[in-house]
Amino acid sequence: MSLSQKTLTPLQQIILRFIPQPATAWILIFGLFFFTAVGIFVGAGNLLRVVFPLGSLAVGLFLFQKCPLMYISFTLWLYFLTPFIRRLIDYHSSWVNPSTVLLAPPLVALIPLATVIQYLPQMNRRGGLPFLLALGGISYAFLIGLVRGFPPIVIRDLIDWLTPLSFAIYLWINWRSYPDYRQTIQRTFVWGVLVMGIYGVIQYLVAPEWDRLWLIESGMTSSAGDPEPFGMRIWSTMNSPGPFAATMMTGLILLFSSSSIIRLPAAGFGYLSFLLAIVRAAWGAWLLALIVFASSLKLRLQLRLIMTITVLALIVIPLATLEPFSERISDRMETFSNLEEDASAQDRQTLYEGHLNEALFNYQGTGIGVAFTLDERGQPIPITIDSGVIAIFNTLGWFGAIPYFGGIILLVGKMFQAYKEIAFDEFLACCRSLSFAFLFLLFAANSLVGFSGLIFWSFSAIILAGNKYYKNLYLYED
Repeated sequence: MSLSQKTLTPLQQIILRFIPQPATAWILIFGLFFFTAVGIFVGAGNLLRVVFPLGSLAVGLFLFQKCPLMYISFTLWLYFLTPFIRRLIDYHSSWVNPSTVLLAPPLVALIPLATVIQYLPQMNRRGGLPFLLALGGISYAFLIGLVRGFPPIVIRDLIDWLTPLSFAIYLWINWRSYPDYRQTIQRTFVWGVLVMGIYGVIQYLVAPEWDRLWLIESGMTSSAGDPEPFGMRIWSTMNSPGPFAATMMTGLILLFSSSSIIRLPAAGFGYLSFLLAIVRAAWGAWLLALIVFASSLKLRLQLRLIMTITVLALIVIPLATLEPFSERISDRMETFSNLEEDASAQDRQTLYEGHLNEALFNYQGTGIGVAFTLDERGQPIPITIDSGVIAIFNTLGWFGAIPYFGGIILLVGKMFQAYKEIAFDEFLACCRSLSFAFLFLLFAANSLVGFSGLIFWSFSAIILAGNKYYKNLYLYED
C-alpha cells in the first residue's frame, strides 16, 4: 500500500481495491465504449462515425503518454473489436461504406510515428537497418502513388503500410520494457482468443442480424457462405474469415507460452472458431508455426509442449467432431487431398499464371493507393489480390521491393542470431514461429500490411528487443 493510500479511510481503501488502476485510464476507456454502446442503441450512427475514431485517438494519446502498456493492449483490442462495432452501428443506423469507424485502430497504432521519426537518425547504428530499408521501399511507392493516384486514397493506403512498421519500431526502441511487453501481449491475446472464439461459435450457430447484413452488403456471400445459421464461414468480431483466422492463429500459438488460468477454455473456443473460419492457408500457417516453435525449444520445454498439445487435443477434437461443426470442417479438410478439383485452389493457380510475370516485370510499380475501383455508389474501393507476393511487387515495383524485402531478409537473419534466448524464452519462440507463418501467408494474401502486418513486424521487432534485453542483462550480471 502506498503512502497516499494509507491516508484513506478503510471504506475508501475497500472501494479503491475494486477500481482498476490507473483509474483515469480505465475511466476514459470505459467512457469511450459506454458512449459508443449508448450511441449504437439510440441509432446515432452519423455521430459515432466521427466520435468513435476521434475518441479512440484521444484515449490512445493519453495512454501512450501515461500508460504505455495499456496503450499497447488498447490498440490490439481496437483491432479485435472495431469491425464488430462498425457492424452494430450500421445495423442500428444505416449501412455506410467505406466507414470511418474502421480508421480507429490504425490511427491509434500510428501514434508512435512522431517518436519513430525522432529516432530515425540513430536507427542504423543501433541495428535498425531492416526497418530503414522497409521504410525506404514504402516511401518510394508512396511518392509514385502521389504522382499517379488520388491523394486521399493514397494517404489512406499508406496508413496500412506504415502503421505496422511504426508500431514495431516503437516496441524495438523500448527494448528495456521487453518483459512488460511480453506479459501485456500474452494477456491481451489470451483474452482476445477467448472473446473472439466464443463470439465466433455464436456467430456460426445463430448468425446475428448485423452479421447477416454485413455479409450481404459487403458482397461476401460468394466467399463466406450463406447468411444463415450453420451456413457461414465465420469471421467473429473481425471483417472477414481471412484476417480473423490469421489473428486467431496468432493467439492460439501464443497460448503455448501462456500460464493463464483461462488458456484452456480459450483454446477450446479458439480452435473451434479457427476451424470454422475454413481458411486453409491459415491452417497451414498454424502447422508451420507449431513446427518452428517446437524445434526452437530445449528438450525440457519440448516435452512440456507435447503434454500441452495432448491436453488441447483432448479438448478440441471432441468439439470438432460434434454436429453441426464436424461436417463443415471435414468437408474443407478433404480438399487438401484433392486440390485439382477445388475451385479456390484453381482460382489461385490461375491468378499466379496470369499475373505473376506481369508483377515481376513491373519495375517501377503502380505506387501505393493507385490500384482501386469504384463500387455501385461511385465510392473508391481498393482492388484486393489474393497473393501478397503479386500485390507487393505490383505496388512497390522492383525499386521499392528490393529494399523492402531486403529489410525482411535482414530481419530474418537477426531472428536466427537470437537462438540462445529463443531456446529458453517460449514467448520469443512463439514470436519467431509466427513471423515465419505470416511470411508463408504471403502466398495467399498481403500479410505484411494492416493488422496482419502489424503482427508480423511487431513480433519480429520484439525478437530483436528481447535479444537486446537479454544480452544487456547478461552483461550486467557478468
